[in-house]
Amino acid sequence: MRVGVHVVDFDFPGERLGPMMREVGAAADDVGLDNLSVMDHYFQLEFMGRGEDPMLEAYTTLGFLAAASRDVELQVLMTGVTYRYPGLLAKIVSTLDVLSGGRAALGIGAAWYEREHLALGVPFPPVAERFQRLEETLQIVLQMWSDDDGPYEGEHYRLAETICSPQPLRRPRPPIMIGGGGEKKTLRLVAQYADACNLFANPEQGVVPVRDKLDVLRGHCEGLGRDYDSVAKTVLYSARIGVDGSGVDQMLAHAEELARIGVTEIHLMPHAADAAQFVRMLGDRALPRLHAL
Repeated sequence: MRVGVHVVDFDFPGERLGPMMREVGAAADDVGLDNLSVMDHYFQLEFMGRGEDPMLEAYTTLGFLAAASRDVELQVLMTGVTYRYPGLLAKIVSTLDVLSGGRAALGIGAAWYEREHLALGVPFPPVAERFQRLEETLQIVLQMWSDDDGPYEGEHYRLAETICSPQPLRRPRPPIMIGGGGEKKTLRLVAQYADACNLFANPEQGVVPVRDKLDVLRGHCEGLGRDYDSVAKTVLYSARIGVDGSGVDQMLAHAEELARIGVTEIHLMPHAADAAQFVRMLGDRALPRLHAL
């Protein structure tokens, strides 16, 4: 099982944020972490803190982490489709991939945090339109990362040219992960366009909710003629794990159950600002067992 750390807490004094994130990148390489991700939000989430708490812009942060690391894969978990024009998003991820030596992945979703949109003047269309924009964005990104430099004509986006130079180094392109478990739209988009899904995993609920979502994904794959096994099954683990190792045993037990239903990648969140210490703790307490699943 591949393992990612999803950094969600930036509550350090400003002068310490740079050194802290540099330590995270170094620790990720030292312990053999597979993936390192950050949130794509303007404000901290209200169920995790206060909107006024520190929050870094996602792709600027990944560019910094690219320089602070050598091997770990880098992505946003998840990019909100409303935050950037699709052609610009493809260019941003391509730039990250080239400068990191082919280590970028694209995680994307339909966006949901209305407060930060309204606060900073970013349009927040109704949910149906956001999903339409998500599908068009996936089509545009795939075209930008191909040999087709021609126009794109959609309902919401119209691009006169889809030039993306330099192209990503990663072959055939950076993998695309779609976040969310919506059964009619999200998982259908995964089956049609993506390399990976990302679902929530809560040990208190067991594996049944994840298994049920994967069954729906399998159905979409069958309907579209897609090989279900070609889609990576990933989860964001929602239970708290402490930098002292508390919660690790519960997570490992749940990961074993998830592996049995086909999950191949788990993303873990440090619910504390010292993410580097969290990464090193995982290296000592959990990574060998997770990688063996």
